[in-house]
Amino acid sequence: MGRTLHVDAGQPVLEAALRAGLNLPHSCKSGHCGSCRARILAGAIHYPHGRPLGISEAEEARGFVLLCQARADTDLVVSARVIANVADVEIKTLPCRIGRMALLAPDVMQVMLRLPAVEPLRFQAGQYLDVLLDDRRRSFSIASPPHDSELVELHVRRVRGGGFTERIFDGGLTTGALLRIEGPIGQFIYRDGTGPVLMVAGGTGFAPLKSMLRHLLESGVQRNVHCFWGARHERDVYEQALVLDWVRRFAHFRFTAVLSDASVAEAAHHRVGWVHDAVLADYPDLAPFEVYAAGPPAMIEALRESFPRHGLAPGKLYFDSFDYAPDTRRGST
Repeated sequence: MGRTLHVDAGQPVLEAALRAGLNLPHSCKSGHCGSCRARILAGAIHYPHGRPLGISEAEEARGFVLLCQARADTDLVVSARVIANVADVEIKTLPCRIGRMALLAPDVMQVMLRLPAVEPLRFQAGQYLDVLLDDRRRSFSIASPPHDSELVELHVRRVRGGGFTERIFDGGLTTGALLRIEGPIGQFIYRDGTGPVLMVAGGTGFAPLKSMLRHLLESGVQRNVHCFWGARHERDVYEQALVLDWVRRFAHFRFTAVLSDASVAEAAHHRVGWVHDAVLADYPDLAPFEVYAAGPPAMIEALRESFPRHGLAPGKLYFDSFDYAPDTRRGST
């Protein structure tokens, strides 16, 4: 059944659809991952910054677009896949206060948000929220699990030119500061199952996987899980001590850190290279697995290109692709 919706001038088509309650596939919202690909049946669009990396010239010639970046030039007729609301949660705008902060790495801050007791945030493991600050917003994955949501955990990486992140690191925002958030958002969520799971993190892509891992391990789910965390240096695997404690406590959980720019000392006791290569070295046959991956677009693209060639079943790669970008204006991607 068709739906008619209004798109403001200069507004991304995906944003207008989501605001109208259409649950369209999407992930990175930056034009890299290709999740929001749809076909234009009639009308014209443009991209403010040229054709996004997530769509090829040949796909564009066949009428495909990325809705997260497309702006309507005329009335449009779009063929897009509407997905079931697997999360089954309400997106809310809520006030909150910074409950506490802790430096996890030189450029990563753990920020714990305290929400109103009378209005909790219901979310699924893996989802994210937007922090609303003045007329801008920043997206952060929720690192805490749904069953432990008294304080909502975020991992905030310092971004040059990011007004919110610089205020977090420079003392402009401290414990007790009042913020507004919107969430939960996103279809990157844990799916119940019984087979083995591989989780692949790149940098602060560990945050949504931490939510999933705590959900699994603390809820008594007995699925075999192997988590790989790719980073440049050991300090960037900023919660390694916690994860190694999970390895000691849970026999069905394994962990591997993979460093792409390791020093000689780091290379003596860590895997070195690209994280997707390490996964394939350990598991050349991916047919039995489900894979959850979160990290920068280059990592996600490497997984999407190589894992199916090693037997990963269609539809068994769940991913969240994101850039570390400056704050975006409210209503923009």
